[in-house]
Amino acid sequence: MNWRTIRAIALKDWREVRGNKMAWAPTLIVPLIFCVVLPLLIIVLPGTLSNGEAGDMMKDADLELFLANLPPAMAASIAGLNESQTMIVLLLGYLFSPLFLILPIMTSSVIGSDSFVGEKERKTMEALLYTPATERELFTGKMLAAVIPAVLLTWAGFAVYTLVLNSAGGVVMGRVWFPLPHWWVMVLWVTPAVAVLGMMGAVVISARVKSFMEAYQNTGLLVLPVIMLVIGQVAGLLYLSVLVAFGIGLVVWLIDGILLLFALRIVTRAALMGADKGA
Repeated sequence: MNWRTIRAIALKDWREVRGNKMAWAPTLIVPLIFCVVLPLLIIVLPGTLSNGEAGDMMKDADLELFLANLPPAMAASIAGLNESQTMIVLLLGYLFSPLFLILPIMTSSVIGSDSFVGEKERKTMEALLYTPATERELFTGKMLAAVIPAVLLTWAGFAVYTLVLNSAGGVVMGRVWFPLPHWWVMVLWVTPAVAVLGMMGAVVISARVKSFMEAYQNTGLLVLPVIMLVIGQVAGLLYLSVLVAFGIGLVVWLIDGILLLFALRIVTRAALMGADKGA
């Protein structure tokens, strides 16, 4: 493969995405909410409660059952903490970590949808297909245009999230306490896998829809597995640890491999040329 051609395709797609506010606006708003607004609310809220009110929250029957069933490593991380500190560690350190995966899957799927369906709507796909680039180079360039920004945005969001938790949260905790070990696995191992999954999902969906908005709405379904991870933790069915996070990443990478084989059969010159003429 010609990497200079791949780079040119990726840069072209990224320039076009920047011109589509529907594609890049959510990639700025959602990280701001997840990395700054919600963490600050969770950190500040316990401080507005009296000791009695905070204690009453911790005495909730469901919460007591959840705390009683914590695995040893997770229980050790909150041992000796007061009510406010426990809430911060559990919510921002554990329960919030799967939600962070919404950033890469949302970003890559939105950019991927614009890269394929957006090309159809802008009537630019046919011109691209007449270039000397091979089908594999076209696909690789478009994939990198979606996956690399998604991963970099998530890593930047993680850096901001860490700063917020150790600055504002450090006042409550009395120390630098974040990131917890499993977060490194989530960010460095699971995030790229999820970004690729978002792109692959966008390719499959784009082959079946005719407009960017339709693809945009359908790619929202890709966050359902992330929501299931959150529900699993809240219900006590799953606790994220280094080993569990690594296993989740491994499963996602295997799914990526399967979807890649399927996507390569979709992204052909004949199929894309027909889609562009039918748009």
